[in-house]
Amino acid sequence: MTDAELLARMRSRIPPTAELLGQELLELDSAAGTVRMRFFGKPEFCNPMGNVQGGFLAAMLDDCAAFAIIVKSQRRIVVPTIEFKVSFLAPARVNREIIAHGRCLKLGRTIAFAESDLFDPDGRLIARLSTSCVPTPLEGEGFMIEKNA
Repeated sequence: MTDAELLARMRSRIPPTAELLGQELLELDSAAGTVRMRFFGKPEFCNPMGNVQGGFLAAMLDDCAAFAIIVKSQRRIVVPTIEFKVSFLAPARVNREIIAHGRCLKLGRTIAFAESDLFDPDGRLIARLSTSCVPTPLEGEGFMIEKNA
């Protein structure tokens, strides 16, 4: 499957968390194990300071890193997270676009390692995640939302 075909397939079937977070997969490179995504800082994600709450940012980072591992594998897998660390470097503003870059650092038989970053529209680094996951074959169709291409 070409990267263009994989991108179209992944855009047409997304997990419910991606729908909630307003995730849009922009590009991918399966050989490099990288993805670029867009999210949006919805008002519902706002903390008392008026910024996107860190748990939502962690979910965005986690999804982005998982997608990088999945595209690197070139197989139908899920990647349950076994640990992650997030560093928050700047606030993510509500009602603004959030850009995510994810990269698979190593894809082993039993463990995968990845990183992802979030940036504001001005290119400022908001947060970084490093994670370890367990690549596992996807049984059945999975729990996905069908999207029109």
